[in-house]
Amino acid sequence: MRSDEYYMHRALDQAHLAFKAGEVPVGAVVVDAAGEVIAATHNAPVARHDPCAHAEVQALRAAGRALGNYRLDGCTLYVTLEPCMMCLGAMVNARLARVVYGAPEPRTGMLESKANLLAQPWFNHRVAVTAGVQAAASKRLLKAFFSARRAPVS
Repeated sequence: MRSDEYYMHRALDQAHLAFKAGEVPVGAVVVDAAGEVIAATHNAPVARHDPCAHAEVQALRAAGRALGNYRLDGCTLYVTLEPCMMCLGAMVNARLARVVYGAPEPRTGMLESKANLLAQPWFNHRVAVTAGVQAAASKRLLKAFFSARRAPVS
């Protein structure tokens, strides 16, 4: 099995694709228990006209298709930005073993920044969390994206 940094670099590759497509640069990959990447996606709500087309949801959908099952037992999701409430709910429903994220999301992050929803007693499944893997690279990409969008047009 490769390192968390290796898989996060694959997620960052996806985030760069999102950036080039004009989407908020968030990328995600799902890795099975054997260490194989079974899904690699990025944000696409603008292109798909779909508010649910976050990188995480796209990756979970692709992984489910790859495995032929919506339950992703033993799988790990690597994502460049701390997941929101919607994505966290999808992870719990998919029965992911683990989520690894890069940069914190201070406004909507639901693993640690705004709240720790996984600590709530009502969830019937626990997902292990590793935070801060390649956080600086993820932050730089997000900052570059938003700086470019806010730059005055000449």
